[in-house]
Amino acid sequence: MTTSTIKAPARFAGQDTTLQYIAGQWREGRSVKTLTVTNPYDDSVVTTIRQASVNDVDEAYRAAEAAQTGWAAMPPAERQKVMRRAAQILEERREEIVDWLVRESGSTLLKANIEVSLAVGITQEAASFPTRVHGRIFDSNTPNREMRVYRKPIGVVGVISPWNFPLHLSQRSVAPALALGNAVVLKPASDTPVTGALILARIFEEAGLPAGVLSTVIGAGSDIGDDFVAHPIPGLISFTGSTPVGQNVGTVATSGKHLKRVALELGGNAPLVVLDDANLEAAVAAAVPGAFLHSGQICMSVNRIIVEAPVYDEFVTHFAEAAASVVYGDPAAEGTLVGPVVNDSQLAGLKQKIVWAREAGARTVVEGEINGRVVPPHVFADVTAEMEIARDEIFGPMVAILRAEDETHALQLANDHVFGLSSAVFTQNLDRGLQFAHKIKAGMTFINEMTIQDEAHVAFGGQRNSGLGRFNGDWAIEEFTTDHTIGVTRL
Repeated sequence: MTTSTIKAPARFAGQDTTLQYIAGQWREGRSVKTLTVTNPYDDSVVTTIRQASVNDVDEAYRAAEAAQTGWAAMPPAERQKVMRRAAQILEERREEIVDWLVRESGSTLLKANIEVSLAVGITQEAASFPTRVHGRIFDSNTPNREMRVYRKPIGVVGVISPWNFPLHLSQRSVAPALALGNAVVLKPASDTPVTGALILARIFEEAGLPAGVLSTVIGAGSDIGDDFVAHPIPGLISFTGSTPVGQNVGTVATSGKHLKRVALELGGNAPLVVLDDANLEAAVAAAVPGAFLHSGQICMSVNRIIVEAPVYDEFVTHFAEAAASVVYGDPAAEGTLVGPVVNDSQLAGLKQKIVWAREAGARTVVEGEINGRVVPPHVFADVTAEMEIARDEIFGPMVAILRAEDETHALQLANDHVFGLSSAVFTQNLDRGLQFAHKIKAGMTFINEMTIQDEAHVAFGGQRNSGLGRFNGDWAIEEFTTDHTIGVTRL
């Protein structure tokens, strides 16, 4: 790979992406540091951005606080209008956004189009929120009094988003928060500042969102991360990313001078269980994209395939054949399922996982030569529960297959983990599948489907070290609003 330079500022919808959107103005950050964003496939420079300073974070939050009251006071129909227009622009600019996702995040065309559709869906769902917020009235034990519980915006929300689905996982918090009358300050991952923040800022600006209601601050977490979380203005920090970083966010948000709520969507190690009566063809067909879509860089990706002993060997044979035929390489090429991993740190981690799996005695049934940051699908069979390949969140195009002696053992293996985000079970007996699903310790379980699922109106979230809170639909309304109890006494 060779490094090239951009000859002119890269733009989205006519907007220079070397600038940040802070307090209603497109301008440079005030840090002395500059971020160079490169294409993970060919190392070409995508854009360069002067990073935000702590002072920029403060300005963004103060502008958000000043603008939020007026935004929340707007009639629900006006906020709905902005959200609907934003969804429309996302769809209208699909091709341009897909191109940015391919170049900046290494997304394949398939994954990039899925991501745009998800972002459109959550924006459309959020457009219904302004008229779905309801208070409650209670009788009081005190004569001549009634108790009213109003549901109101939190005020200002800080959003920290990841690099793997940067557009959607930013919009999954930004759209509901805005629709419900909050203002938002958005900090994207440094690998994906354009698709994770600047595209959305430009879209909402075009959609008519008042200045100051949404700001972006692009800077390293080591420089501005703790200040972003600890700042006195935001009432909620919505974080999506790794478990260790999320745990630190939770600590900073709840242990400082200014306590605030947190919504944390963290890591996962999704089990896909194949019971002895499963349709193996369907299980293989689901497990392949479940493990390898976006190079396995999804919190819901299948990391462990747990197969009952009577069908273990047959499943391994068929799955290995399917995995070996997966198209990998150039993410901009039609049909590619596995593109590059996002950066050299991810690549080094995956190389180490391969070494550990082999040293631990896992049997390699599918492998390939790593070229640049493109890691071909790797499949390890005969994995045991204590191996690192079964314990870590893989976040790459690798999968471990474990043998279960029976259904009880399969459930034990599925639950023997610190994570609990998504999961799946395959069986032709739906009652059996439902009973099994109820016993899995996870926020989400899918019967006869892969683990990667997300619908804008259905609760999304995990248990244990996979996070706190729920996104989407009515659950997002709960997350991004607060209750205000007012007692009314008639004299």
